[in-house]
Amino acid sequence: MTLRGVRIVGAGLIGTSIALRLKEKGWSVEISDTDAVNEAIAKDLLGIASLNLDPELVVVATPPNSVLATLKEEIKRYPNATFIDVTSVKTKLQVEIAAISELKKRFVGTHPISGRESGGPQSARSDLFDGRAWIVTSDDKEDAESIRLVEEFIRILGGVPYQMTPAEHDHLFARISHLPQVLSTSLAASVDFIGESIDLAGQGLRDMLRLSGSKAELWSEILLANSDEVLESIGELKMKISEIERAIQQGDSDEIEATFAIANAVYGKLSGKHGLRPREYSYLNVVIEDKPGQLGALFNECAEIEANVEDLALEHSPKQETGLIRLALSETDAEKLRLHLLNKGWRVHRQ
Repeated sequence: MTLRGVRIVGAGLIGTSIALRLKEKGWSVEISDTDAVNEAIAKDLLGIASLNLDPELVVVATPPNSVLATLKEEIKRYPNATFIDVTSVKTKLQVEIAAISELKKRFVGTHPISGRESGGPQSARSDLFDGRAWIVTSDDKEDAESIRLVEEFIRILGGVPYQMTPAEHDHLFARISHLPQVLSTSLAASVDFIGESIDLAGQGLRDMLRLSGSKAELWSEILLANSDEVLESIGELKMKISEIERAIQQGDSDEIEATFAIANAVYGKLSGKHGLRPREYSYLNVVIEDKPGQLGALFNECAEIEANVEDLALEHSPKQETGLIRLALSETDAEKLRLHLLNKGWRVHRQ
């Protein structure tokens, strides 16, 4: 695939990460931002000055509330380009674009399922999208050639394109993205009275509050843009919390355990790799000695038989002479590696 050039409007984490990968691939790319500092950082990272491209693709990577205005401005400048956005709410934007005749056939909604704890061009990575799902929202009104171009563009960036309608997207992400943000933010606000004693919190609360550090302005836009689906998902959560509350009041351990069983099953479906489809894994628990080179030696054993480790977790206490590393692999690779490690004298247990 060869493009004449790609223009990126918005030099934040996503826009700059896209630009870095394109630059690595030798493509012509330009990037702009209303924030002069962000634009300067992005251009310095890319090693480019201003270009005068006639882009075949324009990526709008601005905050949600400015996407439509940006698209209207860009279509005037580049009427023959294909346009995409990267926001996490799709239906409202799609409806607005449908009323713009010159744009509706040239626009394809997208949403990369990738990010980092911190934003801005200074956090950008050229490999940000490697192996990550990237949603393409199509409702059969878009030009087929534009969709083909966008999906190939996503693959070049390392992403994996998945198609769904804007309505399907917003229904799904209200529950797997927007609701977790609401829950984390609400939980953090509800324990505000604890004050400095929050430092005594264990890992459970810290994990739950991770999303509560998100940008208020951005999430206000997202939640209001997808308000119907978000409110519905909040209602569903409140019903489930009420069921647990009632079970506690009635001392109903069977109901509590049944809810935990459902939750355990859902957790078991998570892939361990953000943004990818769930996979069934087999797990190996490998005992390693607390001495230099053990992890490297274990990974060398994996490489020797070409066993692909999909995920891992390490358990080790500071003064403990041994540790336990838990490897997630396909069923075939797990058994192959188990036999290989046993033959090499490793202590390994299949789970």
